Amino acid sequence: MKTRMNKQEIYRFLEEKQIWHQITEHAAVYNMEQLDQVQLPYPDCDAKNLFVRDDKRRNYYLITVKGDKRVNLKDFRRRQGTKPLTFASPEELGEILGLIPGAVTPFGLLNDPECRVQFYIDQDFWRSPGLIGVHPNDNTATVWLKAEDLAALLREHGTAVHLVELD
Repeated sequence: MKTRMNKQEIYRFLEEKQIWHQITEHAAVYNMEQLDQVQLPYPDCDAKNLFVRDDKRRNYYLITVKGDKRVNLKDFRRRQGTKPLTFASPEELGEILGLIPGAVTPFGLLNDPECRVQFYIDQDFWRSPGLIGVHPNDNTATVWLKAEDLAALLREHGTAVHLVELD
């Protein structure tokens, strides 16, 4: 099994793929309230990430929305046709994505060699300026890149990427 990508490996991966990105290093943040205290270059583009699973632990989903949005899991379930959803455990997060609570990020999907997790991203990230800010598998930095580049990298990896309207 391939080793899990850490922060430096994410940076190197983006360089190798020649993906434009900008890095903001900061103190560790574990929630959106703490991130609000950090000086960010694109505060309206920061992402909130929810790692959820169905009630049978068969299907896993990473839902990514703009930081100021709330996600209603019942509404998401109805719109996407999933079974009842709940947050995945810290153990499942570590086992499947190699992440810890507070560091959930779409880059963790690169640590999922079986592509068990489906990625749902809010289409608002495609609106101008088209950027998204996510952790590089570590909650001590935020990487800014084009949302379309992130989606392309994940599709290339084999992850199912769904562009959806989430309110």
